[in-house]
Amino acid sequence: MKNLSLVLNAVLLIAVGVLYYIHFAPKSSGESSGSTSFDIGELKVAYINSDSVMEKYDYLKARVEVLEAKRNKIEQDFRNRAESLEKEIQAYQRNVNNMTVGQVRAVEEDLGKKQQNLQLFEQSATQELMNDQSKLNKELYDRITAFLSKYGKEKGLHIVLKWDTTSDVLYGVEALDITPDVVSGLNAEYAAEKNQ
Repeated sequence: MKNLSLVLNAVLLIAVGVLYYIHFAPKSSGESSGSTSFDIGELKVAYINSDSVMEKYDYLKARVEVLEAKRNKIEQDFRNRAESLEKEIQAYQRNVNNMTVGQVRAVEEDLGKKQQNLQLFEQSATQELMNDQSKLNKELYDRITAFLSKYGKEKGLHIVLKWDTTSDVLYGVEALDITPDVVSGLNAEYAAEKNQ
C-alpha cells in the first residue's frame, strides 16, 4: 500500500511538471496565441468632449424639449389634483361640525383614498419620467457610438475616448479632439433623418 502511494505521488509530480512546462514554455514563432498582433506605435487615438456634444447635438435638444414638455404637463396635472384635494379637505374641515358621525367617517375615508391616489399618481409619474430619461440616455449612447464606429473606421481610428470632468482622460492635445467633427456629423445625420 505504501508503494502504491509513492507511485501515485511520483506520477502526480511528473504531471504537474509537464503542465508547468506547457504553460510557461515560450511559444514558437509559428504558433498563434489567438490575438491579433498590433504595434503600439500605429495606435490612432482621438477624444470627444462629451459636454460639448451634449450641448450642441440637435437630436438631444429636440428630445429634451419633448421630455420637459411632458414633465411640465405631469407637474401641472399633479398640482391641479393636489389643489382639488386641498379644497375638499378645507370644505370638510369647515363642515365637519354639521355632519353626523357616519358622514364624517365616509368623507374621511373618501379623502384618504384620494390622498393615496394622489401619491400613487406622483410615484407613477416619477417612474414614467425616469424611464423616459433612461430610454433617452440609451438612445443617445447608441446613436453616438454607432456614429463614432463609422467615423472611426473612416478616419482609421483605433480608440475614441470620452473626455469630461468625470472621465479618466485628464489631458489630450487639441489635435486629438474630434468633437467639432462629431457634432457636425451627428447633426447632419439627424437633419437627414428629420427630412425623410
